[in-house]
Amino acid sequence: MKNTTLQDSSRRAFLKDGALLMGGLVISFYMPVKGGRAFAAEAQPKAVFPPNAFIRIAADNSITIVVNKSEMGQGVYTSLPMLVAEELEADWSSIRIESAPVAAVYNHTGFGMQLTGGSSSVPSSWEQLRRVGASGRIMLIRAAAGQWGVPESECHAENSQVIHARSGKRLSYGELADAAAKLPLPDSVELKSPKDFKLIGKPVKRIDTPVKINGSAQFGLDVYLPGMLTVLIARSPVFGGKVKRYDATEAAKLPGVQGIYQVPSGIAVAASGFWPAKTARDLLEIEWDEGPGAALSTPKMRMEYLELAKQPGTVARKDGNTEQGFKEAHKSVSAEYEVPYLAHATMEPLNVVVDLTPDHCTIWTGTQAQTMDRGMAAATAGLKPEQVEIHTMYLGGGFGRRANPRSDFVQEAVQVAKVIGKPIKVVWAREDDMRGGYYRPMWADHIEVGIAKDGRPVAWKHTIVGQSITADTMFESFMIKNGIDATSVEGASTLPYMIPNLQVELHSTRNVVPVQWWRSVGHSHTAFVVETMIDELAHLAGKDPVAYRLDILPAASRYRGALKLAAEKSGWGKRKLPAGHAYGVAVHQSFESYVAEIAEVSLENGKIKVHRVVAAVDCGMVVNPDGVQQQVEGAIVYGLSAALHGAITLENGRVMQSNFDSYAPLRYSEMPQVDVHIVASNERPTGIGEPGTPPIAPAVANAVFALTGKRLRRMPFDQETLA
Repeated sequence: MKNTTLQDSSRRAFLKDGALLMGGLVISFYMPVKGGRAFAAEAQPKAVFPPNAFIRIAADNSITIVVNKSEMGQGVYTSLPMLVAEELEADWSSIRIESAPVAAVYNHTGFGMQLTGGSSSVPSSWEQLRRVGASGRIMLIRAAAGQWGVPESECHAENSQVIHARSGKRLSYGELADAAAKLPLPDSVELKSPKDFKLIGKPVKRIDTPVKINGSAQFGLDVYLPGMLTVLIARSPVFGGKVKRYDATEAAKLPGVQGIYQVPSGIAVAASGFWPAKTARDLLEIEWDEGPGAALSTPKMRMEYLELAKQPGTVARKDGNTEQGFKEAHKSVSAEYEVPYLAHATMEPLNVVVDLTPDHCTIWTGTQAQTMDRGMAAATAGLKPEQVEIHTMYLGGGFGRRANPRSDFVQEAVQVAKVIGKPIKVVWAREDDMRGGYYRPMWADHIEVGIAKDGRPVAWKHTIVGQSITADTMFESFMIKNGIDATSVEGASTLPYMIPNLQVELHSTRNVVPVQWWRSVGHSHTAFVVETMIDELAHLAGKDPVAYRLDILPAASRYRGALKLAAEKSGWGKRKLPAGHAYGVAVHQSFESYVAEIAEVSLENGKIKVHRVVAAVDCGMVVNPDGVQQQVEGAIVYGLSAALHGAITLENGRVMQSNFDSYAPLRYSEMPQVDVHIVASNERPTGIGEPGTPPIAPAVANAVFALTGKRLRRMPFDQETLA
């Protein structure tokens, strides 16, 4: 009875949301929630059957795929329609895409909410969208068979047409749309065998590329409404600070300024455009109550973290008896590691357009978290969620920043709209987000490893110190178990190597610096620590770093395939490198995908120069190989930016970096050649947006050791002096 109630409720929600899905044939079906990260299943009822409507076939034979994931450069506007089109037997040239509205019918099959993150778009949609396409194909075949008065078994679909083999009759999908719309959904569908795929697994050009090249793609910054005001907000220079008093006399005199208001996050300046608002904001005189955050400084935090890393923490994983393992070890080695706060540094700064009326709120923004943002907007505006409409624009980068658990930038914009009473666009200058946004946490680690006479690790103790990204959020109750935030220790607590005595411990610190997920989340720091230590053990054992890893990985481990392929394609151990060049290797699993990377590095005037990166990826069956290549390339760029340059530092509570001059991304002149190779696999698809980021820092650090004999244990590397 419980399941029936949930299904009936979802059916009613679908009918209510159906007004948003206007067109010819609309295909819907029922798909149980499953998969995704562990917290998703725990957060949702055990049996939920939300209907999902994704296909519209019009009389002109065009096919619109409604995409329920945000497009932020990762290619979901191509890969997800490919899943539908494959089973639908659609003519790819007829495919159109449309961003899904916020509705329960478009919830992520694993997370139970509309959300793009966790490198889960394709894995979560793999079966779901193929069933959508297969359902549509069956309905169209049935419609054609009915018109011709022939058995369905004599008909087949091909290239957006249904064909009767015996007579040669053909009807296009557009001609069949109305008749198919009157038919019930099939009770069951049979999905294609991978050997029969025509589209999946083939390189396909991205649907969104032309509109981005010709400038017609609409990002949040491109939205303009009649009578809209542009708003910039002066926020506290210290996290947690509040306005004591302010003087807007001079700012209010500037042409174009329409009003200056105190809002919860600071002082909002509303003007006719960005530059009048920014110029006026710069003239504001504000006295801040900075609060306890003013005492924060990076040097002091580093000392505190490193000291805490030497103390016992909360146990995240315990295998065997590490104390006994160290007693029996031939020798031991220990090391300390540090990585800083990191900004998301998206190319398009945050922005939100809000049109708020007493009974409705319409929002245009680039968001990864539609359900959370709609809920927060509704609560802030005093409306019901169904009274809030969100238009998801193209995102000029996300990396997790636009999936904020507190919906900070959306909530703030609605607060401003309530005060001003007109359509507004809140724009964050890059400096605003760099100095007052959310960050990848700062971390300190201490590792001690006991080694047997043959060089194998027999005891491993890893202590991690840093802030939890889920504490005090809606995710805390199911992401933090027994005092352990899984995202803090992932990649360390999931260590794949055969080590009989292993213990991972965590200290979750607290302060006012806001933190959240950053591309590859916890793996972004644990891979660096783990893979550089493994490399150090290989050196101490006098063994080749690739061979050493293979020797201590389980025989059936999928790590091995990625590692072997990267070694083969790079010419590891066979290719003679130019003088002054060296290779470094790292392998890591995140989001269920396995990535090995080999970096070819030299030193130029004491600075690291990465010439080439060879990456091998095992991400199961691949939908679009071009998309995999692009994502791994982008992840390497992102990871290299952090490894070589990235650091957010604080002094008297203030962030010292402000823009790309002081928080430098990888420059064009620094970009290495990147070769991406895919491990052939019949496993289900796994994540690819993030897994390319974690291995690059340790691969580079290990290459630097091969060159100089110096171990890099702190990021960014440009802080190090190298001969």
